Amino acid sequence: MTATISAKEVMNLRHKTGLSMMECKKALLETSGDMVAAEDALRLKMKGKMDTRTDRAAGEGRIAIKIAGDGTSAVICELRAETDFTAKNEEFAAAIDRVAELALASPAGDVPTNAEVDTMIDQLRIKTGENISVARCTKLDAGADGSFGTYVHHDGKTGVLLHCQGTVSNETARDICMHITAAVPRPEGVSRDDIPADVIERQRKLAMDLALQEGKPEEIAAKIVEGKVNKLYADLALIEQPFVKDPSTKIKDLLGADGSVKAFLRWGVGQD
Repeated sequence: MTATISAKEVMNLRHKTGLSMMECKKALLETSGDMVAAEDALRLKMKGKMDTRTDRAAGEGRIAIKIAGDGTSAVICELRAETDFTAKNEEFAAAIDRVAELALASPAGDVPTNAEVDTMIDQLRIKTGENISVARCTKLDAGADGSFGTYVHHDGKTGVLLHCQGTVSNETARDICMHITAAVPRPEGVSRDDIPADVIERQRKLAMDLALQEGKPEEIAAKIVEGKVNKLYADLALIEQPFVKDPSTKIKDLLGADGSVKAFLRWGVGQD
């Protein structure tokens, strides 16, 4: 049976890859609607060229970040809407700010909505006629010797919450947040040890498939793959990345001997 591919699925894949709607729909049809398999197939077909494309948000809405007055905790939240017109509305922006403010009173971790938030969202739905929802909201505790850095892009569609330890100035923390927003490839972890295994294995398989597709003997292909995987670790680890404002400096150099990054959350509207 032929899979039914929706326009939304095609658009989501287009946002991830930057390729044409036709190419994306064809890939989804060939993989029976499997989004991950379709993206991998397109990457293999394009021989990695898509890795240089910047990612584009799917969906509309806004990101809000707030730090508690005493600096002991911080939250990042996403409120989604159907149209950019609504997401730019002042009332919508005020709503996501209120969601973040209320979330500061919750325990650390994923923050559920409460009665006040639900009522506020219902009112926005009635006024706009759109399906508006809190997509996600997370709270981090600073812990001992911890602090936070934040950055929300001017359009409200991308935000970074950075959890630091030790001596990290506000300016440095903000610079690192801006780096995380702009860096290509996007960092997947703080250090090499934090890179998700599935990310590495996925890229390992793609690199092997490509090497074999190019006619390399299997033993040579294996060496090529290991070289690419080692480079990938360095590319995806935040502290190993060249600073976007000064590529001669790595992020770990900005932190110095007395500062470190414990974690970061980079959220884009519509990007799960």
